Amino acid sequence: MPPRWPRKPDRNDPEYRLLEDRINFALHVAFFAACNSGLWFFDTLKQAHWPWAKWVTLTWLGVLVLHGIFIFAIADYSLKENQNNG
Repeated sequence: MPPRWPRKPDRNDPEYRLLEDRINFALHVAFFAACNSGLWFFDTLKQAHWPWAKWVTLTWLGVLVLHGIFIFAIADYSLKENQNNG
């Protein structure tokens, strides 16, 4: 069952932003795992020889790590006092 939000979703709500960013990160991890497992599966079977597969995986993993660092360590989810509502 998908997560339910108890009130109207609003990107200005810090709790909603936190949940949304973590769900996006989880989707990023899942897509990375699916694509790279398929890439290496075919490379292991020798159906295809892709010398660039290592660099695709390492580059994407680096982007994934940076995304995780931003979500879990850098992002500020506190309520802003001086938001413009206009």
